[in-house]
Amino acid sequence: MTATSLYDLRRDQLEAALVDAGIGSGHAAALWRWLYGPTTNGTGAVASLAPVLRRWLETHGEVGGPLVDQLPIVASTVSGDSRARKWLLGLSDGHAVESVAMNYPGRVTACVSTQAGCAMGCVFCATGQMGFVRHLRAGEIVAQVVHVSRHLPPGPERLRNLVLMGMGEPLHNYDQVMQALAIVSDRAGLNIGPSRITVNTVGVVPGILRMAEEGQPYNLGVSLHGCTESERAALVPVSARWPLDDLIAACRTYAARTGRKIFFAWTLIDEVNDTSNHASRLASLLSGLAAHVNLIRLNTTAGYGGKDASDEAASRFRSVIQAAGLPCTIRQRRGIDVAAGCGQLRTEKA
Repeated sequence: MTATSLYDLRRDQLEAALVDAGIGSGHAAALWRWLYGPTTNGTGAVASLAPVLRRWLETHGEVGGPLVDQLPIVASTVSGDSRARKWLLGLSDGHAVESVAMNYPGRVTACVSTQAGCAMGCVFCATGQMGFVRHLRAGEIVAQVVHVSRHLPPGPERLRNLVLMGMGEPLHNYDQVMQALAIVSDRAGLNIGPSRITVNTVGVVPGILRMAEEGQPYNLGVSLHGCTESERAALVPVSARWPLDDLIAACRTYAARTGRKIFFAWTLIDEVNDTSNHASRLASLLSGLAAHVNLIRLNTTAGYGGKDASDEAASRFRSVIQAAGLPCTIRQRRGIDVAAGCGQLRTEKA
């Protein structure tokens, strides 16, 4: 087996690995449940498996590397209202990534990382300020989702929503991300439906077009933050590689091919992009698109001097967008007191 971890494998690939090892394919279901069940894998859980599986797991653990991606908790913090929890999880090479659980009424959402660091360089983002380290494997992305699922507080709510908006640019790590999403959306495992998964990008045009061409079933989120080339480039340097016009054209292609709504994120920064004029120009830019605008209050970082927009500015901005006929929400703030903004906990611990 060439995978580094069992979490790198889809269910059909896991079954094929067992067959290659001379183990009946019928054992795959039990092993899959062991990997994605509600309890932490351990001696007791292993003991519940058939002897042939236990022997195979022991051999794999000794010869093929780690049995599963175990992401130790480097640091964790809980918000004052207990509705958000953030973990800094260690990787096998000594690096660390962030994962967040956010409890909303009736649902729990996980926000996970797809890279250690990020190459996109968004000036207000703590991850962008630290630079790119490496891509995460599919198994390292899946392991974060498993971690969040197993660390939810007692209660009836299970993990139902997933957003790839943690550290890293998902479409810069396209193949590993799509492998991970195929695994976490498997109905026999974590069972997070594709319609409840959002892949967020700062505008990697080839990735958006590839999602459209392949018919990927996940939601697309696009972080804009500026509605002219110069305004956006000042906040999102990668706009120099994929200009705003090309990005919006790709979004229109995606919407036409998939028939799905696109979620546009806009981080509100005081006196930078929070005026009614900005809102009017944004509405014009998105005219004719099936779009939903999510307004995000800035999480301030030591590496960026911008300030969060006022409540009045946020409400005014939303009103302008809604008056233009576009759905627009101000995202509920979760975890501001636990450094829930992308890269903040990693930066603090570093």
